[in-house]
Amino acid sequence: MKSTVSLLIACLSLPVFAQSVPPRHESLRQEIRLAIGRGNQWLLSRQQADGQWGDGQLPAITALALNAIVRDPAFDRNAPFPAPVEKGFQWLLKQQKEDGGIYNRGLTVYNTAASVTALTAAGRRDFEPAIVRARKHLIENQWDLGKEKESDQSNDGGVGYGSNKEHADLSNTVLAIEALALSKKIIDDGRHGDQPDLDWNAAITFLSRCQNLEATNDMEWASDDPKNKGGFSYSPHESKAGEEKTPEGRTALRSYGSMSYAGLLSLVYAKVGPDDPRVKAVKEWLGRNYTLDENPGMGAQGLYYYYQAMAKALGASTFGDFPLEGGREVDWRGELGNKLLTLQREDGSWVNSNGRWMESDPILVTSYTLLALAQIHDSIR
Repeated sequence: MKSTVSLLIACLSLPVFAQSVPPRHESLRQEIRLAIGRGNQWLLSRQQADGQWGDGQLPAITALALNAIVRDPAFDRNAPFPAPVEKGFQWLLKQQKEDGGIYNRGLTVYNTAASVTALTAAGRRDFEPAIVRARKHLIENQWDLGKEKESDQSNDGGVGYGSNKEHADLSNTVLAIEALALSKKIIDDGRHGDQPDLDWNAAITFLSRCQNLEATNDMEWASDDPKNKGGFSYSPHESKAGEEKTPEGRTALRSYGSMSYAGLLSLVYAKVGPDDPRVKAVKEWLGRNYTLDENPGMGAQGLYYYYQAMAKALGASTFGDFPLEGGREVDWRGELGNKLLTLQREDGSWVNSNGRWMESDPILVTSYTLLALAQIHDSIR
């Protein structure tokens, strides 16, 4: 199950930088709106009678679908929700447990964080008490082993699945960071009393321990070899892309695309500035490995997660085109948007021919893609 859900990170709304719409993007935005509408119609046709989508033991699947629906530019979040959407959110709220988590069959962090971001995206005041309780559950699952308040263990500052204490990983950590950052506006005005917060300094240390950058990563495997420098792995102890020997004879964890975009997004949400060497290094790795043909280092595995991670990370961290190796810049919004439009099936859905990490499930993949398109649409308005 770990490998199955490790990349099912909640695909949710991001800070949008106000900017004018370049003429080259005007027609693209209109095409995206139409594609999102078709995709959400398909999603609604797959909703179950009780309001959920997919496997009820994984509320995150329902949360992803709901988030995609309310992120539709045509969806009016100020009006009463259509009955199917309301039913879906009420089903999701019923899965909340006494500890604040929103889950069923374990994987408490994954399911809770996906649910928090979906509930936050809805913009409903009546959802706030559930969000506040769920935030506490996520914060309580941040690792702090060994000496309290000191990152003296490799997993300290990170977040794992919540159902065990075997490891923390970047997949769950970015999911929790995203949920907490997006929902912070709900607690900022004090209406819900004093609320706990993540140990952000510890989280940044954990993120650093997942990055191939010797200057900021104290793990022995960190490598500055050109192939890996700046990119991210799955955890301080594992890369889904495997290991390799460096020119110096050390064993390094290989950097790969989806986790490198997740790492960049995590750093942005942790308020690590654009001039920080970690941010610069991961952007350089992503620029050297920019492609829409595969998930770099993983091929077709997790390809649609890669697409939505790219849209979210670049939307949050850059105002314009993305710099590549050699000084060239790429119109990532236009390229990624058009790529996703060409992959939409006749019925409005998307699916990956490679089924690893559940990407043979069109509900999951369609939700990923709709959220990527919504992010592109919003980042150029």
